[in-house]
Amino acid sequence: MTELQIAEDILPLGQFKANASALLKGMNSTHRPIVITQNGKPTAVVVSPAEFDRLNEQSRFIAAVQQGLEDEQAGRLIDDEAIDDFLGDFQ
Repeated sequence: MTELQIAEDILPLGQFKANASALLKGMNSTHRPIVITQNGKPTAVVVSPAEFDRLNEQSRFIAAVQQGLEDEQAGRLIDDEAIDDFLGDFQ
């Protein structure tokens, strides 16, 4: 994700509504998220579909690595020899 530009990418809800079409088209070229505020506080972040997919994939990858580390810590591992023996039964 491209770094957020405070002066350009944080907008009140009314300004976002008034310029939504242009802002969304601009996201395709800037690749930056838009932070929408309401009553001066951030309430939403708009990202492109591609960025959303990338963030979800990254999150799933990190979760899988964490699960693997937890499995290793708990001793839930199968060594290579056991896998080879298991797979050999199917050949």
